[in-house]
Amino acid sequence: MAPERRQQFLKAYDDELRTDAETPSAITVSQLGPLRLVTFANGRGFITYQNLGGADGTTIRDLVAEAVAYFLADPEITRVEWKTRAHDTAPGLTEALLANGFVADETESIMIGEAASLALDVELPDGVILRRITEEGDVRAMSAMQDEVFGDPVSHEEADALLRRLATGDGMELWIAEARGVIVSAGRLEPVHGSRFAGIWGGATREEWRGRGIYRAVAAARARSAVRRGKSLIHSDSTEYSRPILERSGLVRVSTTTPYRWTR
Repeated sequence: MAPERRQQFLKAYDDELRTDAETPSAITVSQLGPLRLVTFANGRGFITYQNLGGADGTTIRDLVAEAVAYFLADPEITRVEWKTRAHDTAPGLTEALLANGFVADETESIMIGEAASLALDVELPDGVILRRITEEGDVRAMSAMQDEVFGDPVSHEEADALLRRLATGDGMELWIAEARGVIVSAGRLEPVHGSRFAGIWGGATREEWRGRGIYRAVAAARARSAVRRGKSLIHSDSTEYSRPILERSGLVRVSTTTPYRWTR
């Protein structure tokens, strides 16, 4: 892909996604200089921004400390994520985060591409079907499968959050691939209101079912739905497992993102 097109994708990402569109299920959002301090249900905090406005190292160090103090003052908050992007100008940010108790998580690739390039017909293995789900039992089974694939304890809180989102009708869609009644792959679609984008998130496939086109098929189903909703661009934060699959479908890596996590 031409460097100019990659830069266009990156600009669209910064302009259209690094806004309130990034946190559709927020309970509260407070502004601290360039920072958006966000709270979600179940004691989760989140820190993001469109850019840091040319702040120098001293200012950034002060912003990190003030952000931590803000969340410390709320006893309901037990964990906070600060979402960094590699293309930001942020002198001293990593050092300031580590000094304030944040720990770096896995770096992921920011992938963007034309929705139509991903919205392909993908042949599924015999006996595997795709469907969009809305019923509570399906949602809880999907959430449990994703927790297992990612090596996390099964979280009823995450399933509860998905069910609340579905009840609000905010546009989120949940898609699964199923074999003989067992969910083998899943992911969600997040149309971003007021933008050209839809996000594909939470993609997970059971290990014994990988390498058979199922992940691509679930991604394609979500992309087709995004196109039907009038979205022309797809974005995703991708692990090194999913990145090559999305690249083969025409998405490109425009930057990387590393979450830093703080716990009380």
